[in-house]
Amino acid sequence: MMPPNQSLADNEHACGQRLRAAREAAGLSVAEVASRLKTPSRFIEALEAEEWDRIGAPVFVRGQLRSYSRLLGLPVQPVQMASGVAPIEPTPLVSRTHTPRMQRIADQVGGRLVYIVITALIILPVWVATQSHMAGVQEAAPLDLPADKLAVSAERPKPASSEPSTVVASMASLPQRHAAAAPALSLRFSGDSWVQVVAPDGRSIEQALLTAGDTRSYAAGEVGHLVLGNASAVELRISGDVQDLEPYMRANVARFTVSSDGSLAPVSN
Repeated sequence: MMPPNQSLADNEHACGQRLRAAREAAGLSVAEVASRLKTPSRFIEALEAEEWDRIGAPVFVRGQLRSYSRLLGLPVQPVQMASGVAPIEPTPLVSRTHTPRMQRIADQVGGRLVYIVITALIILPVWVATQSHMAGVQEAAPLDLPADKLAVSAERPKPASSEPSTVVASMASLPQRHAAAAPALSLRFSGDSWVQVVAPDGRSIEQALLTAGDTRSYAAGEVGHLVLGNASAVELRISGDVQDLEPYMRANVARFTVSSDGSLAPVSN
């Protein structure tokens, strides 16, 4: 059995043996370690056997090695180096917001034209309804009176009426009320975490390893699916409210979907 304090430089692939020796020296079973780390026992067995493909992506392997090493009081960096699992480099972000000046001008002109058309569609039905109402009032004049009485009646002022006049509004001209916009989503990281962000249509938005102090913000309705490695180091807010990720965590990895109203739901297997 390899002593817990033996240098990892003696054997490049002694990561699993070192973990097993430290666990046995601490008098812990695989089940006890799994319970303390809140992870399945098969992950602990895979770490000690150095079967990384049973755990998942390299970032998850490094996260499990970090948690296991800290539990046993081992230095994290030498254990990770001995595992041979390389860290994930952050994906370079490329700006796609630059557009030609003529295109921006055309977009502004198009937006103003749309506003003018919408305004005309609202005002035109009101004007037509008003003209139809005035024409109906004029046609209501009595037609069986002689021409001279019609002239006198037209010249005589109408007495003031105490009855309030009724105003008829055209409901067809009122614009429909839009539904409330979906809430925005933001992430704040207090430690290293691998993040995968997917749009509602399945398009990948971001997949990177983020570090402590990093933040991410996404527009309303932009995110449909999230995977957060080392989820305990991530703060998720929706419309400014902090969300509880514990119901969606397994082995310190959170997987969940985001609905259009901002509610979270676990990923169905």
